[in-house]
Amino acid sequence: MKLYMHPVSMTSRPVRLFIAENKIPVEEVTVDLFTGEHMKPPYSEMNPSCLVPMIEDGDLRLTESSAILKYLADKIGSPAYPKDLKQRAKVNEVMDWINTNFYRDWAYNLCYPQVFPNNKRRSEEAQAATVELGQRNARKWLKVLNDHFIGPKKQYLCGDQITIADYFGAALVTLGEAIHVDFSAYPNVQRWLNNVKKLPNWSKINEVFYGFVESTKQQKFVTV
Repeated sequence: MKLYMHPVSMTSRPVRLFIAENKIPVEEVTVDLFTGEHMKPPYSEMNPSCLVPMIEDGDLRLTESSAILKYLADKIGSPAYPKDLKQRAKVNEVMDWINTNFYRDWAYNLCYPQVFPNNKRRSEEAQAATVELGQRNARKWLKVLNDHFIGPKKQYLCGDQITIADYFGAALVTLGEAIHVDFSAYPNVQRWLNNVKKLPNWSKINEVFYGFVESTKQQKFVTV
């Protein structure tokens, strides 16, 4: 099995972490996003969306981080993707919520326009308006995540046992560390992230990401 990925990619990180934690034999192939390798053949021919991650497992090519996590969890029979219908539905629910509602504003309106030049808007006015919208909505979604999905009692997103929703969600939420977000206003989110960060392979898998975070340390950002 091959995993096409980039170590800074927010959506590659949860898949790499799940693979590492479960010792799944996978050959990693780095697709260099910073040189545009994902936009050119041969990768663009294998994945016309020109995004990472993608896995190849025999004759199967599968894209989308959420789908890959579900496939891998089922492939190895992991309890991180429960078989019970209602428990699995809750995992699916929070993964969909993070991927659509939360991440749309968090990444594409707040973080990415400030961190990556290719996501910056064409005028200062458009940039400011985009980031302002992202900040306002990110605060709303973080409150929902803090108060509703996690709350004061749960250790993880779907209860007291880690699921693939936590692998997925923690990688996407920690994108905020690239703009040096202080999560202390959201104590349940902060506590949950700290729980996920206790995984044995968290530091190793996220080493390149945190190197990138360090490189933005002197920049000024709009945060939450």
